[in-house]
Amino acid sequence: MNKWFRLFMSLALILTLVAPTVSAKENEKETKKENRLHVQIVLFDGFDLLDALGPYEVFAAAEMYSGGAVTVELVSAEGKRSVPSGLNGPALEAEAALDPNRSGIILLPGAAGKPAGTSTDSISNILGRAVKTSLAGKIKTAFENKNVTVATVCGGSLLPGMLGMLKDKYAVTNQIGMDALRSMGALAIDARVVEDNPRLVTGGGVTSGLDVALYLVERELGPQIANAVENLFEYEQRGTVWKADGLEPIDFAANP
Repeated sequence: MNKWFRLFMSLALILTLVAPTVSAKENEKETKKENRLHVQIVLFDGFDLLDALGPYEVFAAAEMYSGGAVTVELVSAEGKRSVPSGLNGPALEAEAALDPNRSGIILLPGAAGKPAGTSTDSISNILGRAVKTSLAGKIKTAFENKNVTVATVCGGSLLPGMLGMLKDKYAVTNQIGMDALRSMGALAIDARVVEDNPRLVTGGGVTSGLDVALYLVERELGPQIANAVENLFEYEQRGTVWKADGLEPIDFAANP
């Protein structure tokens, strides 16, 4: 009887010592999961494939090299669905609904369509239809969330612009949309990537999505991860990220 009692007490002591260790490891895993940078790339009907997939690949590669310090998913305002791209391109599957209350990065691509005109497949009309959906409210909520960085690629900056979210903010879009951006109250800057503040980063042309994503990877995860991604893609981030810092260059056109 004493033998079994001693054995029981020994097992109880072992469990008492092991349980806190297991609990601590579980808590550590949960903390790491909560601290992961999460990226939501938004899809809407008529989106531009390269605007979305260029950044997606950058963040996916960063996830691989960082051991999961960043995660990325394709989302839509409506939730899980097949989302057609523009110019009769292939559809992509949105994995979940856009959550503007979740901390991290929300990236808005532009549209693929005719660069001018008033046809239903023109870029302006595709973007106009997008902001008439539930996406509009979610973009506004994202801008109000201090734990979210809103990033845009190409014509994607016109989406918050149409909603009045870029008034008096520095931003860039594709060259064909710069006048439209100014008309929305934005301070349009001729640069590859523009950071108005840490929570708003915009990219210019279609391929600037690579540069926006690489900049955000470097900013959030550090230069070593960004360099590893650059080496994998055999592509180096293009252009200076413009910020309203430092000395202003002389405008010789305005001051001859």
